[in-house]
Amino acid sequence: MADDKSDFQGKRNLESLARIPQTKQKEATRRALELGLEAAPSIKDRDISLFSRGYAPAFAGINTLLKMPYCEDVREVGKYEAAFIGEPFDTGTTFRPGARWGPQAVRRISALYDGYTINGAVDLHEELDLCDLGDVYVIPGNIEKTFDQITKAISYIVEQGVFPVICGGDHSLGFPNVRGIAPHIDGNVGIIHVDRHLDCSEMQMDERMHGTPWYWTCHEASATTHRDHAHMHDVGLPNCLPENLVQLGIGGWAGMRDAAIIARRRGSNVLTVEDVGRLGPEKTAEIALELAWKGCKAVYLSFDIDSIDPAFAPGTGTPEPGGLQPREALEIVRLVATEGLCGLEVVEISPPYDVNDNTAQLGLRVMLDALAAMVTAGKLGHRDAVAI
Repeated sequence: MADDKSDFQGKRNLESLARIPQTKQKEATRRALELGLEAAPSIKDRDISLFSRGYAPAFAGINTLLKMPYCEDVREVGKYEAAFIGEPFDTGTTFRPGARWGPQAVRRISALYDGYTINGAVDLHEELDLCDLGDVYVIPGNIEKTFDQITKAISYIVEQGVFPVICGGDHSLGFPNVRGIAPHIDGNVGIIHVDRHLDCSEMQMDERMHGTPWYWTCHEASATTHRDHAHMHDVGLPNCLPENLVQLGIGGWAGMRDAAIIARRRGSNVLTVEDVGRLGPEKTAEIALELAWKGCKAVYLSFDIDSIDPAFAPGTGTPEPGGLQPREALEIVRLVATEGLCGLEVVEISPPYDVNDNTAQLGLRVMLDALAAMVTAGKLGHRDAVAI
């Protein structure tokens, strides 16, 4: 038992949060009154406007992520430190479609949140210039054209010095996302992949679908393909190596035999959900960071929502019972993000199969917890500039 019963993390976090001013909130209130007009005379709280133009009420207004600014002119994205990007594409699914609605669901449920958390003593509105950049224009009937659109979009964002917070869409998008980031990294890129499935098959149904992204992302100089497809000039990005691919939470019964052969041949790192349970979140994150960062200049986090047990996250295309518990998954995300990331994606949120927005909410929490961890660690945002 602690000697000082008042020395709780919650108390320290409240004190830390008190050092962060509410400048953005006050500005939002002023702007809402200016643009939304004054409320009716019977309203006593004169911070309430006539038309909803601010953060409140949560159920009103036009949804962006956390009601952050909508950056309609993409050329102005460089004014921000981070941008939320939707990739509403699910042509790469092989069983249950619907992930194209993931970005909208995440935006909708994000209205529930205020942008600050006591857990990490973080206020994202104050400490991070985050915008919602809208969605990439995907081509539903064409995987390869969509990949090209996404690679160009993510490359543009990273080139502007902005951190991409990406919401899919299905997991085939992992490849074009990293393909957009990797050329901007002066060195190798490690990948931490949280999932129930290996997703490193060569092909599915004769296409690069949601079970294939890491086959095409991770470079394998000696690999050859027997398939005659025009886009298959090489396997992998030259600065993404299999030994820096760490896959956590793997398991279950959904066809991974060919992917297991490839993972073994390449020497990528696989930790099953049982490994995570035995090691615990802290040790799991420690191992993942050591392997992913070895010889690398940056690490990318890819989080498939089906890594979480479908009892908590039913809204996904390939549900697999026995997955991670939300608390341990979020702890792993926070620990991994504390060391800094070059990009973050959350994929496979499929609202048609969701219940009470639970899956969308968990996907949102992955994004928010990762951002908060990076802000706290000084890897993103501007905490030092606003803290009193």
